[in-house]
Formats: sequence, structure tokens, C-alpha cells
Amino acid sequence: MTKGTTSFGKRHNKSHTTCRRCGKVSFHIQKKRCASCGYPNSRMRTFNWALKARGLRTNGTGRMRYMKTMTRRFKNGFREGTQATKQIGK
Repeated sequence: MTKGTTSFGKRHNKSHTTCRRCGKVSFHIQKKRCASCGYPNSRMRTFNWALKARGLRTNGTGRMRYMKTMTRRFKNGFREGTQATKQIGK
């Protein structure tokens, strides 16, 4: 048995397809489970030993539609629906 050219010709069955959550071709068709993000689990698949992998998909890597205004709103005490008090000039 050779492990090179002749063996590569036999590879025509797909075990993985595109995952609808992470977009990688890591969703196992028979297992119905993504090898990369763990879909359909509600929690994302992460491991503490993979620091680089955690940094690639953690908070701050996407749009942060909610979190990017959090520091400013926290500084102002999460006020809503009010007019800011006028600052007196020095």
C-alpha cells in the first residue's frame, strides 16, 4: 500500500460540511456536531489550553453592538430618557 498519490485518489466522501454558527467546514454530517464551535450546543466550544484560539473568537473580535457602549453608559450610571445636566464653565 502506498500512502501518497494513489491513496489521495480515493478521497471523495465528505465527512464535514459548513457550520451555520461559525462558518467553518467543521460540521460533522453523521454526528450532527461542529468540531470547531460545538454547535448545536448553546455554549461555544473553548479550552483553556488553547490561548490563541480563545483570542480569535472572544469578546472584542466582532462588532460588539451591545458591549461597545457599555463603558460610557456605566460611567453615567446607566441613565436613560433624561437630559444631561448642564456643566458650569470654569
